[in-house]
Amino acid sequence: MKYAEEIELRWGFIGCGEVTEKKSGPAFGMLPGSTIHAVMSRDSEKARSYAERHNIPLWYSDAQELIDDPDVNAIYIATPPSSHATFAIMAMKAGKPVYIEKPMAASYSDCARINRVSQQTGVPCFVAYYRRYLPYFQKIKELLSRNVIGKINDVQIRFSVPPRDLDYNRDNLPWRLHPDIAGGGYFYDLAPHQLDILQDYFGVILDAWGCCANRAALYKAEDTVSACFRFENGIIGSGSWCFVGHESAKEDRIEINGEKGRLNFSVYTYEPITIYTERGVETLKIENPEYVQMPLIKAVVNHLQKKGTCTCDGISATPVNWVLDKILGKI
Repeated sequence: MKYAEEIELRWGFIGCGEVTEKKSGPAFGMLPGSTIHAVMSRDSEKARSYAERHNIPLWYSDAQELIDDPDVNAIYIATPPSSHATFAIMAMKAGKPVYIEKPMAASYSDCARINRVSQQTGVPCFVAYYRRYLPYFQKIKELLSRNVIGKINDVQIRFSVPPRDLDYNRDNLPWRLHPDIAGGGYFYDLAPHQLDILQDYFGVILDAWGCCANRAALYKAEDTVSACFRFENGIIGSGSWCFVGHESAKEDRIEINGEKGRLNFSVYTYEPITIYTERGVETLKIENPEYVQMPLIKAVVNHLQKKGTCTCDGISATPVNWVLDKILGKI
């Protein structure tokens, strides 16, 4: 296929929101053999401004036009989840590999649709679960592989944040609080990174149960979630998410309990990794790159240029959506 023969990857961005400014966008143009050729937003002024600020040659206000651009040979999808499947399928049917922001889609069924088209066309699909490739989380994986805390007994996720100012604006709520766009509320937006990294460590989650509630009634989506789950290796886990908590009770922690100790880390605040064993307490501060998606994007570029293999694909990302949908009672 054409993309496999290309030396230079020329990316087209569908969507140019905050994530592309701070986490991912610049990385596509900082790697050898990778450039940003075009950007698209339904808001033509936004697309034009983004292209000018980032020295991108072309901008579009129509996704199909960007996909049809013969000089674009790879697509980055950075739109809300409800449109991920549509744009990914359009791109893959045009023979152009895709890199999709997380979550992969707004539902497990949409993930399955994307995977079917990827398999039918032979065009790769990658998903932006970039924490798998960050030094911080790779260090945790190394500690687990060295059995620093022994055989793992259980895993606990604890996450609590207060409402944002925008959450009180009923007439103009963030898209992340519209289940038809996001798949759910903040749980569907934030829990995926936590669940994906744990599945990277312990394997696929085979069973999941959950209860969800709307305690503050600020919006229609769930604002409080509790869940239990079991990994394929038999390890059990639980999670508690509250998006209307008190400022004093903010928490971002995953705790892994083993027969010889405990390991604590965060997913969003990158607090120092803390290890509790009979030797005492040890803390590790691990720095991440400026653009946190850089290591994963590098792996994707190398994969498409036949220089390596990136396993952060649609197949490995889909179980996250299955767990989300199970916890929320969608399947």
